[in-house]
Amino acid sequence: MKKIVIIGAGPAGLTAAVQLLKDKDQQFEVVILEESNAIGGISRTVHYKGNRMDIGGHRFFSKSDEVMQWWNDLMPTQGKNSFDDKKLHRKKPLVEGGPDPEKEDKVMLIRDRVSRIYYKKHFFDYPVSMKWETIKNMGFLTTLDAGCSYLKSTVAPLPEDNLENFYINRFGRTLYSMFFEGYTKKLWGRHPSEISADWGSQRVKGLSIVALLKDMASKLTGSKGDKEVETSLIEQFYYPKYGPGQLWETAAEKVKELGGTILMNHGVTKINTEKGKIKSVVCNTPDGEKTIDGDIFISSMPVKDLVCSMQGEPVPEDMLEIAEGLPYRDFVTVGLLVPKLNLKNETAIKTLSNIVPDCWIYVQDRNVKLGRIQIFNNWSPYMVEKPEETVWIGMEYFCNEGDKFWNLPDKQRIKFAARELAKMGVIDESDVLDAHCEKVKKAYPAYFDTYEDFDDLIEYLDTFENLYCVGRNGQHRYNNMDHSMLTAMRTADAIKAGKTDKTEIWNVNTEKEYHEKK
Repeated sequence: MKKIVIIGAGPAGLTAAVQLLKDKDQQFEVVILEESNAIGGISRTVHYKGNRMDIGGHRFFSKSDEVMQWWNDLMPTQGKNSFDDKKLHRKKPLVEGGPDPEKEDKVMLIRDRVSRIYYKKHFFDYPVSMKWETIKNMGFLTTLDAGCSYLKSTVAPLPEDNLENFYINRFGRTLYSMFFEGYTKKLWGRHPSEISADWGSQRVKGLSIVALLKDMASKLTGSKGDKEVETSLIEQFYYPKYGPGQLWETAAEKVKELGGTILMNHGVTKINTEKGKIKSVVCNTPDGEKTIDGDIFISSMPVKDLVCSMQGEPVPEDMLEIAEGLPYRDFVTVGLLVPKLNLKNETAIKTLSNIVPDCWIYVQDRNVKLGRIQIFNNWSPYMVEKPEETVWIGMEYFCNEGDKFWNLPDKQRIKFAARELAKMGVIDESDVLDAHCEKVKKAYPAYFDTYEDFDDLIEYLDTFENLYCVGRNGQHRYNNMDHSMLTAMRTADAIKAGKTDKTEIWNVNTEKEYHEKK
């Protein structure tokens, strides 16, 4: 029986474990090492006084039937949850030591996708649409300028050697300046001209003015199915009733049910190598240092930490230099509980207490540090203890671990966040009833600095025949959750087939269908 050690209990690690254990024809001993005391990585759900926070926001939608079926097998779809239903309170109270409603209610809701841009106190669809409301909010002259700018970009496209040119080629310089430049700089702390176009290829993929127009036409004619829709343009998605963490906690239960082991608070600090293989890892645990041997290792830990933790056979200097230089972006979510929002719901979408229907609101205002607002009531009303009386929002701030904002005391950070929302006209500062902060390290692998040499590092990692890198941080790729799962599925397939070639695993989220057709 081969022992497989999986580093990380996020979507990739848990998916790999389930895929390996569910095949009874092959016997594996599977051990997952998780450095924290929470399941799900950045897809976890944070509990705070009866309210729940989704770290980063997670839509359960994929072009992969394999992934969609995997989710549905774990948590079946209940159907659309109506905001008109006034019986939103849980059947049983969430009391410490009492029954847990989440274990009795493992279902996926079908949610409407509403995400808009808040710019100069006006709402714009995201992705930007060509609706009359968009033209009205931009003004005729700005709209005309945007149209001319886009036409110019189609006639004389720029070389796509950075993210700025990538956006300009798809939207024109005017729309890029309005809706992409400032937000991208907030997100990465770098101007888009300094960032690789790879990020756009993997996240924005086929999104462009042409794609938007095609999507509008297909909706009018009813000629396009979900498989053909650009991922950013989908109108509905699945969402676990009590947040994304509910699904991954269910996956963790499945791993244990199938005979796997999950060791919490086991942070990997050393990777022991010998003769081109990983021999063991050393963990910090509540009981002190522990060495764990294995035959095969699946890593979803940040590539930077993985390489820098290797010992035994020395890591070549140039590989170490690439790994040490890989950049990341961290963020802080500030949760605010308020009785109401000052934003009017001027859409036709019905919501509980008539709040705006957005799951996310992207903040383009360059006068505030705030990057994005989540309205947890709209992800699922069950995320909020009293959804008919309060609004539970998450304010996302992009920063670097150890910088000024990261190091602020929570009280100061909460006050700063409430003041920014009041400045934008979203809430009254005095309305804040409660608040909570969550810090997230290495949330976003970044595409600058030594990233340009990352292919060389991949070649080096692939020399370790029993090492497989999966997930967002494991591959230093800004993957969606479904892509992270697919890297784990392809890894499980390879291990079961006895394959050591990792090409198919690294190629997830680089297929041509995900890119702009030229």
